[in-house]
Amino acid sequence: QVRLVESGGGSVQTGGSLTLSCGASAYRYSGFCMAWFRQFPGKEREAVATIDFDGVTAYADSVKGRFTISKDNAKDILYLQMNNLKAEDTAVYYCAARKSGTCYMQKEVFGHWGQGTQVTVSS
Repeated sequence: QVRLVESGGGSVQTGGSLTLSCGASAYRYSGFCMAWFRQFPGKEREAVATIDFDGVTAYADSVKGRFTISKDNAKDILYLQMNNLKAEDTAVYYCAARKSGTCYMQKEVFGHWGQGTQVTVSS
């Protein structure tokens, strides 16, 4: 059973930084597409960033240049470094895994999810 657990969420002021982490059990990140999604109240979950098993990354336009997705294959930890945070980044952030090396910025193709961690950015 694949299990993902996020940590690192919290409250920060506009312009600040946070790093989210996602640990996994029961499988190794190699061979998987990993991703971060976020969900605003009353909205659909949206992709923030993906990273494939080769380390190739993709980002939503809204976070390009501010967020960085990375992974530590030895420790099976996925990260999301978030810099220059804005109030509109406030959301619940989810870690996701897809049992395929190919990544897509679509929640429908991801079969494994964490429980989510709240990020709140205030001015």
